[in-house]
Amino acid sequence: MTSEESLVQADQVAPLPPRVRRALVDFAADVLGVLPEADVPAGLRKVRSFAPTRRARAGSAPLLLALDRDSRFRLQVAIAWRKLNPDLVASLDADDVAPAQDPMLVAVGSYLCRPAGWQARLAHQLATITADEEAGERRERAEAGRDASTALRTALTRARDEAAAAGAARTELEEELSKLRREQRRLRADADRARAATRELERRAAQEQERLTAVLAERDELIRQLERQTQEAQEQLALARRSARDGKALAEVRTRLLLDTIVDSASGLRRELALPPTAQTPAELVAEQLIAPEPQTPSVATRGRAADDPEFLAEVLRLPRAHLLVDGYNVTMEGFGGLPLVDQRRLLVDGLSALAARTSAEITCCFDGAEVEGRTQSLVRGVRVLFSDPGTTADDLIGRLVRAEPRGRVLAVISSDAEVIAAAVAAEARSFRSTVLLRLLGTGLRDRKR
Repeated sequence: MTSEESLVQADQVAPLPPRVRRALVDFAADVLGVLPEADVPAGLRKVRSFAPTRRARAGSAPLLLALDRDSRFRLQVAIAWRKLNPDLVASLDADDVAPAQDPMLVAVGSYLCRPAGWQARLAHQLATITADEEAGERRERAEAGRDASTALRTALTRARDEAAAAGAARTELEEELSKLRREQRRLRADADRARAATRELERRAAQEQERLTAVLAERDELIRQLERQTQEAQEQLALARRSARDGKALAEVRTRLLLDTIVDSASGLRRELALPPTAQTPAELVAEQLIAPEPQTPSVATRGRAADDPEFLAEVLRLPRAHLLVDGYNVTMEGFGGLPLVDQRRLLVDGLSALAARTSAEITCCFDGAEVEGRTQSLVRGVRVLFSDPGTTADDLIGRLVRAEPRGRVLAVISSDAEVIAAAVAAEARSFRSTVLLRLLGTGLRDRKR
């Protein structure tokens, strides 16, 4: 019989051990993946479509069936195996397999190539593999028995130790129980003494309660006396407040009279000298020169700030030719900083327009202009809106405006920034924090915000 005739032989063989079946299936799955489509058996076409890592696991049964019954497929697998193991194939064909050769590899080659006498050789190799597996199982069982025996001896030793510990613990518990019984007798004696002491304390408490009742009666009488004295003091305070208000009203009348005298004198002097009205204000000149900002001048000594009173700010703005400078974003961030910047500017300018209408004051509102696109200097309903040049801030612009004003003009600066306040005080202007302006604008600004 030739080698080709032995390759297509389909004799029945004994059941293969799991290790041999797994080796055959893994190799057959690899060969199935590279076979031409026309050479793939019909029963293995679905298995071929599986992923390579899944093909041997999910298609083991069809692959074993094809190796056993489809001689053509087995021949293709055998040819591939021959190419990988030429030396072993030559030994199988010559029936001269070295004893040191791997029984698993010899069994797979005998099953696939099927040379003369392959059934006997396969049976011999399967017996060798089975004997090796049984010997391995016996070794594993022996090792498991030794491990179990060691664990049993360890558990027995632990149980003995625990029994000894339990005996010692029982002795300790009995001693502790004796101590607890002695402690219980002592506590009972203490309880008897405590009950006697409680009765004595109750008697003393009754006496103390009677004394406290008398003290409370005295306290109530003292409180009534203090209430009468407090009422008299309040009446005297009300009288003093009325006197103070009358004195303040008198001082305000005298101040107003003096101010009216000065204003009338100034008006008469203007008419006598025939002075024409000014065509521009210092703030307008500064607005025209924003492209070339003038250098900063050092601050001079400061004086005390005015009180943070919205009504006082309103009185200042109602003075003749008063000028109000506003640090725009300093006010809006404190009043409604959660809105977009464009809405902040709109709300503040609307509130300042209403204030200008009420007081007839000149109002200039300054904003940082570095991040404002298309910024322009404008007059919005009586409010001059200015933006600082790139590289400068609204604080710098306010400083220029303050320095441009003549000494003696009524000038008020709104900002909570320490540098702006210092510049205003150095120029003898009145400075007010942002909260003062927000409180003066009041309800009208909140309505516009909503």
